[in-house]
Order: sequence, then C-alpha cells, then structure tokens
Amino acid sequence: MRKIEFLDTSLRDGEQTPGVNFSIKEKVAIAKQLEKWGISAIEAGFPAASPDSFEAVQEIANTLTKTAVTGLARAVKSDIDTAYQALKNAKLPQIHVFIATSPVHMQYKLKKTPDEVIASITEHVSYARSLVEVVEFSPEDATRTEKNFLLKAVQTAIDAGATYINIPDTVGFTTPTEYYETFKFLIENVTSDREIIFSPHCHDDLGMATANTLAAIKGGAGRVEGTVNGIGERAGNVALEEVAVALEIRKDYYQATSDIVLNETFTTSELVSRFSGIPVPKNKAVVGGNAFAHESGIHQDGVLKNPETYEIITPELVGVKKNSLPLGKLSGRHAFVEKISALGFDDVTDTEIQELFAKFKVLADKKHEITDADIRALVAGTTIDNVEGFQFDNLAILSNIDGTQTVTISMKNVGAEIIETTANGSGSVEAVFNAIDKFFNQKLKLESYHITAVTDGIDAQAEVHVTVENVETGTIFNASGLDFDVLRASAIAYANANTLVQRENAGIITRKISEKANPEE
Repeated sequence: MRKIEFLDTSLRDGEQTPGVNFSIKEKVAIAKQLEKWGISAIEAGFPAASPDSFEAVQEIANTLTKTAVTGLARAVKSDIDTAYQALKNAKLPQIHVFIATSPVHMQYKLKKTPDEVIASITEHVSYARSLVEVVEFSPEDATRTEKNFLLKAVQTAIDAGATYINIPDTVGFTTPTEYYETFKFLIENVTSDREIIFSPHCHDDLGMATANTLAAIKGGAGRVEGTVNGIGERAGNVALEEVAVALEIRKDYYQATSDIVLNETFTTSELVSRFSGIPVPKNKAVVGGNAFAHESGIHQDGVLKNPETYEIITPELVGVKKNSLPLGKLSGRHAFVEKISALGFDDVTDTEIQELFAKFKVLADKKHEITDADIRALVAGTTIDNVEGFQFDNLAILSNIDGTQTVTISMKNVGAEIIETTANGSGSVEAVFNAIDKFFNQKLKLESYHITAVTDGIDAQAEVHVTVENVETGTIFNASGLDFDVLRASAIAYANANTLVQRENAGIITRKISEKANPEE
C-alpha cells in the first residue's frame, strides 16, 4: 500500500476563519498535538504576515522534532527571506511558494501576463530552493486554470527545484471526477529526475472537499493538505480527520495508509475546537457528538446485537473511550493524575496538575461523577493562553422587583488587583455582558452567543462560545468560556473576547498582510 503524507494547515489557512486568532502559546500546543497525531508536516503560518505570525512559526520550528515545519510565502523574495529566517532552526524546514495561475487571478489580482507568471515561478522557487532543501509550489486557483498552462507552471516549478506540487482548489470549484483527472494528467505528463509528490488542497464551498481530496489520492496524490475540524475561510477546508479515517476504513479501495495515530483524533479535534472558539457540530463526521449515537429503535437493536450492523467506525478508533475509571469527590490526587495520563495529557507540569486538581475538586463537589469529557475540558480550559490584562474573577447577581437583573462583576489582573463593576440588564446574561462592557469601556458588538454542554445530564459543565466584532477595526474575534455555572461560563467567554479586542486596540495583536494581496517587491 502507498503511504500518504498529511500536511496540516490549521495554524495558517485555519486561522483565516473569521474570528479565529490563536495565540503563540496555543499554536505551539496545537503543533505539539499535531505531531503526536502523526502529521508529517505543519504549515505553521505565513511569517511575512505579521510579527506574531513570524514568532509563532519560529517557536514551532524550534519545538518540533519529528514533523516538518512549513512557512508560506508569496512569490516575493522578501516573503521567502522572512520564511527562511523563521524556519532556519527547524529540524525539517520547508518553504511553500505560491502564485496564482487562473486567468481571472492573473488579470485582476496579479495584473501579470502568463509569461510573467512563469518567469516569477522560476525566479522564486529556485530562490527558495537555494535556502532550504524542500520547497513546495502551489499554482493558486489551479482548478480554474487552463490545463496546458497549469502543466507548464507545474513543470517550471519542478525544473526550478520544487519537490512538492500542491494543486489547490482555492474556491471549492472542482468535482471529484475533474480533480482525479487533473492529478492523473499532471502526474503522467511532468518529467523529473527525482520523486515529485503531488497534493490536493481543497475548500468546501460546494461541500465536496473530502470527496475531492480522496479522488486526488486515487489519482496519484501522495500528500494531502487540510485542517482539523475543517476550519478555514468561507466554508472551510477539508477536514483531515475525515480523510484519515476514510483511508483506514476503505483501505481496500484506496490501497493507501497514513501515519495518523487515529486514537489521538478526538483529542486533537477538541483542542482545536477549544482554541479556535468554534464548536464541533453534533452531526460532524468522525468527531461530532452524534457520530456514534443511535436514535432509531431498529438501529439501537442492531448495534446491541452487533455494532457492525450500523457502525463502520468504532468510538475507540478515534479516541472516544469509555469511562473505565470514574472519578468523584472522594477521588484522590493519584487517581486524578492517572486519569490525566490515560487521556494522553503527557505535557502537563506539576504546577498545572496542582491547579487542575483544585479545579477538579470544586467540580466534583457539584457533580456526582466526573467523565472523561469533563477532565478534557478542565485541561483544555486551563491551557488557553489569554492572561494579558484583566480576567473574569467572580460575579454576584440580584433579581430586581421590576424583573431586571443587577450583576456585579469582579475582574482580576495578573498582579491580583481586583476591580468591580455593576450593571443592569433585562436578563442575567445581558446584565453580565453590560457589566463587562462597562469595565473594558471599548466598542464591540456581540455577533453570536452559543452554549453547549460538555457532557449529558443536568449537572453538565457549560461551554459558552461568543463571537464579537471590534467596532473600531471591524475585526472578528471568537472566544470561549467553561464553567459548571452557565453565567460564569458566559462571563469568562465575554471577558476573553474583550481582552482580545483590548489587545488589538493596544497593538499587541497586529493587523496582518494578507497572502491574497497582490505581491509587490
């Protein structure tokens, strides 16, 4: 069987999702989990986009030991130089150079002729190759590029030193049959004296990203590119977990395997969901809450007799394990540490264990039984890097005789300074948000508010997701909060969102150069 490599671009293309702004610490945590998951290469960012992006790519490059680290660069020497500087200490550095090749992009975005684009490919791919051993090239909007010109662009990149050729379906335009034929056409017609690995990069605008990616594998692709949970701009990217599980379940058809450690899939999905502030839909394939739920009586009867009647994917395959060691308020530190280890959290420090165990005890006083999902939520909630400035500390609520609510919010900074603000609202959540708005004194607009339960039952922990707009800049931010109490979870999420807006207004979060901008020397 062929071995298919996986490149994850959650930290680059995934971060282009409106509202997603990973901190550097969060990016490093995700990268380490991706390495544990078995990803062969991580596109850690677009180093030229901003100082934050550069630092994140550099930090990831300095951290990973088994996984290649890739930096994106437009066909611009300054972009390539910046990528190299960020990657130069990586054990396995790669530079990903791209330029658009479709008629509409060349004419309206680049304002270049086809000959100028070909010349740029030669110049910039060869320049990148002079800096690192492995260069990837992408003809942006490849699926709307005329086939013979696409072949010419790809061959030019190969001649200039590219090892990986990515064929992006930039706007989610193609179909599985067309994509399969494109890969077959290119692979059969390029010439090279070394191995060239082709890869798909699919967007899900027409809901065909997974089907298109699998068609590309059938057509000869040796590496796939996508994101965890399918995050990304517009309708998102292909969800890598879907491709990995499809290759496992249907290896009879695809005759291909990967190095993805499938039982790390759920943990990886949950981490990215928490840090991105984007909940995984219940009906999401492979990792959704209903992926292994059976409502129909006929289905339930069949599964009880033999799970294979209606389950082609077992929960254990993707790391959804039964709670073999239930924890409660009488559980000691040793049992808690054992559970943390069993769930795969190997990098938790003794200091973090102490903090987590204290939170576990508080939760255990409120819940009869602590589930694996509760423990995962505690760990993920603790590791979110959002400590700059004031954070939510506590709240008190008073119901007024006229039906309104009065809330007093306590906010605490890293120096333990506490400040309180009080505000009214027609409902408790509105009053909480009004008090936080009063504290931060900045203009933002709440775009969405969403509550999910971490586990089933009346005693479930609440996870609140909010999306806000910084009215001053138009930037969208996602944030989440987790607590046994819905109001506290709401306050944590909204305070975190305000902190992100505050950081942008203070220049800590810098506005980025878009890789879609017309490249200029």
